[in-house]
Amino acid sequence: MTKTADNAATNGEKLAEDFELTALPAGFVNDPFPVYHALLEHAPLKRFADGSVMLSRYEDLDRVYRDTKTFSSDKKAEFLPKFGDTPLYEHHTTSLVFNDPPLHTRVRKIMMGALTPRALAALEPGLITLVDGLLDRMEEKGEVDLIEDFAAAIPVEVIGNLFDIPHEEREPLRDWSLAILGALEPVLTDEQLTWGNTSVTDFKAFLKEIADDRRRNPGDPATDVLTRLINGNEGEELSEVELLQNCIFILNAGHETTTNLIGNALHELLHWPEEKARLEADPDLITTAVDEFLRFQSPNQLGNRMAVEPVAFHGETVEPGTPIHLCIGAANRDPRQFADPDRLDVGRRPNKHLAFAGGPHLCAGFSLARMEGRIGISHFLKRFPDYRLTGEPERTGRVRFRGFARLPARVR
Repeated sequence: MTKTADNAATNGEKLAEDFELTALPAGFVNDPFPVYHALLEHAPLKRFADGSVMLSRYEDLDRVYRDTKTFSSDKKAEFLPKFGDTPLYEHHTTSLVFNDPPLHTRVRKIMMGALTPRALAALEPGLITLVDGLLDRMEEKGEVDLIEDFAAAIPVEVIGNLFDIPHEEREPLRDWSLAILGALEPVLTDEQLTWGNTSVTDFKAFLKEIADDRRRNPGDPATDVLTRLINGNEGEELSEVELLQNCIFILNAGHETTTNLIGNALHELLHWPEEKARLEADPDLITTAVDEFLRFQSPNQLGNRMAVEPVAFHGETVEPGTPIHLCIGAANRDPRQFADPDRLDVGRRPNKHLAFAGGPHLCAGFSLARMEGRIGISHFLKRFPDYRLTGEPERTGRVRFRGFARLPARVR
């Protein structure tokens, strides 16, 4: 090994050794990938001071996602000390993503029955109209924020349409979503906890009024997701709490993933002009490009499980009751799975990324997110091929979810 390589290895070992989720190194939020690479090479099973562990390699995450007997998604024991008996605790322990079979299986079956290919296909013409309308308004302005004016505006309207929420009542949805999902960060302030709890309470009351009205005036169950969730599926029904909290989950997850997917994609294309040119020359690449954006800058960077049996990783035993952090952002850059993983390749095949998790917990809305990304990004590039940033991008400052709060740009 050369001296340079030896120094790099030593630096990587130190990065991995020093890393703590609750005390992040400077610059981590802007660029976590040096730490991810260090973990992949030097600490594929990383132990933290609080007793939790982190897995970063693709093979390990794939194994965990597929094995729901050894690795639990139930967060009641973990979230009670964090949230106490609060609205945030009720939400995050009732939503689909933080539950195991058989509850997870029952709720997911009902949700997937609502998000049918027919329901999604019915959304596409309206999505195209929405995107083109946003682009029209951006063209009039010239100076825009790619997040507020575009990336975040799309999922709020799409999910609002799925639930048939009146347009004039959709304004609070994004702020509620940011507050509730922000409460999943490793370290929280009292202000964040208060904002999160208030947001769950307000969101739940808002949806209860809509659900009560929908029971009196049902929509078309073929296309109205809320009506389908109320009706249940094959004799299975959701309780009132399950219905409201999983409606919040769908609205939040749908907003977060799509906003970050589109915002990250438009930011990355400016840093990879050859790939942007490829996509503009061959618009049919948009399907593989969307998956590459999801891999390259995964909207969700961290997942979680709890070991329920003793389990071995890399020669070490993880004991039952150990919280396990799943580093999706690192796994999607694992060179053991992806050739040249730090290169954006809009035509990458195969691309079995983990941006939507995997196994029984594969994201229920992955088809909707892909459709929004495909239409949003392709129509934007066709209309504004020469867009450029006009100021410093502002990240959200979160670790679990990777995206931007602001992307100031000029589109004409």
